[in-house]
Amino acid sequence: MRFWPRTCRGGVRSGPTPSPGARPPAAPGRCTRRPVADGPSRAGPVAGWAAVVVNYNAGAALTDCVASVLAEDPRPELVVVDNASADGSVDELLRAHPGVRVVRSGGNLGYARAANLGIAATDAPVVAVLNPDTVLAPGAGAALAARFAAEPDLGAAGPRLHNQDGTVYPSARRIPTMPDAVGHGLLFFVWRDNPFTRRYRETGADPACRRDVDWVSGAAVWLRRAALDDVGGWDERYFMYVEDVDLCWRLRRAGWRVAYEPAGTVEHLLGVSTAGRPYRMIAEHHRSLLRFAAVRFTGPRRALLGPAAAFLAARGALAMAHHRLAARGAGQGG
Repeated sequence: MRFWPRTCRGGVRSGPTPSPGARPPAAPGRCTRRPVADGPSRAGPVAGWAAVVVNYNAGAALTDCVASVLAEDPRPELVVVDNASADGSVDELLRAHPGVRVVRSGGNLGYARAANLGIAATDAPVVAVLNPDTVLAPGAGAALAARFAAEPDLGAAGPRLHNQDGTVYPSARRIPTMPDAVGHGLLFFVWRDNPFTRRYRETGADPACRRDVDWVSGAAVWLRRAALDDVGGWDERYFMYVEDVDLCWRLRRAGWRVAYEPAGTVEHLLGVSTAGRPYRMIAEHHRSLLRFAAVRFTGPRRALLGPAAAFLAARGALAMAHHRLAARGAGQGG
């Protein structure tokens, strides 16, 4: 059983020590037409991949997700980790696909811990971690797994994510600078196309162009097992949100690449497991953001943590006000 105790369990240390070969920030928005680069020697040949689906009250979406994984050719190893769902979604899944392996966590462990549990239950050299409200387009998994076979320094790769209406979700992003983080946080709810958000989300990047990035969304991410072992897996101190930013940040610091691969397309329904709980989700998101800031800011920069906490409190109030106004406009709130 792999639980990566070196960095994740029990808060042994806040983050990995930067390696001498740590990668600089990715060059956002640039297509990479590159040969296989010299990379970490830990990488080995990739013969197959596994999928871990983390479920929590996803309803019928879970069955659709699993069906899309089972349709991949060749079929990957598959594990569903259920975080004590109470909506019958696992029962519905097993009626449709009785042979699917389900790991019942016994409680709502959060996304990162459930992902580690599922990864530990698989053996493949590449593992995809998926939200239960994602649906893989035919061949998406094979397209992502092929990148790892060709590029031994690739630690993580994300597909092109589509919303239900067919629009592209900005799933490959920068880790924002402090000015961009503040500008995005304060302006996004009232001016979505502001320049801070555009830079953070890499809005100008061609969604059809593969490129190296700072981080990719954890809603659907393919990971090299050797890279996960190298950095200690997902940090279980994140209950939900920002765990994907943290993981990609640690992978890059350890010398692994993170890439966006548009040849694989995944539809994301967005928020199936969190629907109806907007205020709790805002609080969880901001708690995770502050945790990441505490990991990232070292030395004199730790003085920024107090202002960061105050900023997130202000942003939370703004976000909740935005949700209330939206609910009133939809006739759902008072």
